[in-house]
Amino acid sequence: MSKMRAIEAAVLVMRREGVDTAFGIPGAAINPLYSALQKVGGIDHVLARHVEGASHMAEGYTRTKAGNIGVCIGTSGPAGTDMVTGLYSASADSIPILCITGQAPRARLHKEDFQAVDITSIVKPVTKWATTVLEPGQVPYAFQKAFYEMRSGRPGPVLIDLPFDVQMAEIEFDIDAYQPLPLAKPSATRVQVEKALALLDQAERPLLVAGGGIINADASELLVEFAELTGIPVIPTLMGWGSIPDDHPQMVGMVGLQTSHRYGNATLLKSDVVLGIGNRWANRHTGSVDVYTEGRKFIHVDIEPTQIGRVFTPDLGIVSDASSALTVFIEVAREWQAAGKLKNRSAWLQDCQQRKSSLQRKTHFDNVPVKPQRVYEEMNQVFGKDTCYVSTIGLSQIAGAQFLHVYKPRHWINCGQAGPLGWTIPAALGVVKADPSRKVVALSGDYDFQFMIEELAVGAQFKLPYIHVVVNNSYLGLIRQAQRGFDMDYCVQLSFDNLNAPELNGYGVDHVAVAEGLGCKALRVFEPSGIQPALRQAQEMLEQFKVPVIVEIILERVTNISMGTEINAVNEFEDLALVGNDAPTAISLLD
Repeated sequence: MSKMRAIEAAVLVMRREGVDTAFGIPGAAINPLYSALQKVGGIDHVLARHVEGASHMAEGYTRTKAGNIGVCIGTSGPAGTDMVTGLYSASADSIPILCITGQAPRARLHKEDFQAVDITSIVKPVTKWATTVLEPGQVPYAFQKAFYEMRSGRPGPVLIDLPFDVQMAEIEFDIDAYQPLPLAKPSATRVQVEKALALLDQAERPLLVAGGGIINADASELLVEFAELTGIPVIPTLMGWGSIPDDHPQMVGMVGLQTSHRYGNATLLKSDVVLGIGNRWANRHTGSVDVYTEGRKFIHVDIEPTQIGRVFTPDLGIVSDASSALTVFIEVAREWQAAGKLKNRSAWLQDCQQRKSSLQRKTHFDNVPVKPQRVYEEMNQVFGKDTCYVSTIGLSQIAGAQFLHVYKPRHWINCGQAGPLGWTIPAALGVVKADPSRKVVALSGDYDFQFMIEELAVGAQFKLPYIHVVVNNSYLGLIRQAQRGFDMDYCVQLSFDNLNAPELNGYGVDHVAVAEGLGCKALRVFEPSGIQPALRQAQEMLEQFKVPVIVEIILERVTNISMGTEINAVNEFEDLALVGNDAPTAISLLD
């Protein structure tokens, strides 16, 4: 047995569980952990500028590769409360991250000590598990349980709160005798899958809805194999985007009130049986349950039992990890195919493909100031199939999902349910840290960009290069559009005359100057013809300087992006594509 400080044992456990990177900010109550990181070694550390930023970096890190666990570290008090938003967004999207906070010594926990707060009570609603460790001997086993909780069942975040004296106490611990706990994941049975396939076989117009659970389970190849085996078209959710390539003939669009395709909504409304795997039936995907479910049957496969029937009761529910379920679906489908029991779905698929080629939104506008649709057209021209997009919320994200293309799993990294402004910069940095070879392009509106802009300095300091496209209309654009229903345009304008940047003509913050002041490179574009050259120049600057490169595009102040209150009543505010040149980078051309 070896004698060591409890916090050194914690670092050894993290290393044994596969952790090699952490994001955080030191502080008095967590300094013992930092001393252990230095002494033990093996875990790289990225110094954030804000603890919320560290939590989002951890999210980006986890979302990049299957098996990754992002770790964020902060001191006592406000560090933990600052990370609540990161824990919430990770919890909402089933993303495992480990949050570690320092705490006042045990004897002072009830004395309202400086920066002592009951952080575990605060974060319990937004974590899978949270604990304040009160006995030094329990420290390594609290971390063992944390990794078990993060990885078992529905993934999610955990928080471990460590009083200062608990970290410092000496314990006996032998890392060579340590083993990670075996994981618990439910699996579909053959009987369940046969019943599901029987329902699909009765259908004339079946669909597969691929959710984020497929990405989490690293099951995208299995999804495509099952779709190709059965011939059933696939509709990914926003969180499942990339599970089947956009140019695959069986990818028939996304469905929803905002981040959707016209052809995706139309196809869902024509379907008669829907198999959802690893999805939540989120309201921005479904709209009202009555419209979404009318005239069709549903099969729902999800790893979390309490998700089955949460939004509406399916005709068949199966509790299973997506990878395990798809493995059984493929096994049974192959047997049915060999026996001639699988229907030919070619006519239905051709019908879906016809909608995909004809129901397109226009992107080719020559307006000055720039219309946002043109930005995504130019991004499609410049960025290849291996591009990984990172975004969170706003009209920029909604339009990006309508017009950009994703070809690989984990190449659309998006905070789905929570959608906190400011998430994009730190999440993108986490992605680059997790995979330095990846071509990362972040997408923000001006307000999302301003929220955690200080984290750009992290990218400069630690050489984490990526391209950040900022579409600037000097508005809280999504909220302004929502205010149309109240007949107002109130408290959402970000425009002002910047005395130091008159060339902005009232667009307010000089993002180029701020980005450069934080150690990054930045370009600004005013006309459509300048977008593509700027994006290509940004790629060159990325290679040369190895820091984040910002491309700001000045948009027209007001553009209403397609959305509605029902999937059968989406408002199209702009002209629709009539010929191929109206949407030259659409995934399926009109002519």
